[in-house]
Amino acid sequence: MNPIATVTAEIELHLVVPGGPSLPVLANLRYDVIDPWAVRVAFQTGGEGDGIVEWMFARQLLTDGIAAAVGEGDVRVWPALHGTDRVVNLAMASPSGSALFEIDRDALVEFLQQTYVAVPTGAEAEVVDIDAELALLLSL
Repeated sequence: MNPIATVTAEIELHLVVPGGPSLPVLANLRYDVIDPWAVRVAFQTGGEGDGIVEWMFARQLLTDGIAAAVGEGDVRVWPALHGTDRVVNLAMASPSGSALFEIDRDALVEFLQQTYVAVPTGAEAEVVDIDAELALLLSL
């Protein structure tokens, strides 16, 4: 088993504001082998300590979104150019509103590469104890 259990990165995203300049938003990305199919992204929603909103995305969705438009409904991801910078767009919608973020492509690729070092593609089921997970669900 790979000794890497958690991969984290702090990345500055840019919230696209229609008709105005984009706003920087600090996000913490976290990948944990306990849930090898998911990436958690925690957005700071205000000043220090004002609140954090966390979303969970399929790792494969973010990976695929680097090269092509993917997703439907509440979450969509696609590559784009912002001037000469390569970015990945992340569009999210919820009952309380929607947001479009631009993520530096290279920073996202670097983070995702580290997640694949921790758990390679196709090895996700090998790090999850399915019997233990089922027992936990059945005990509820």
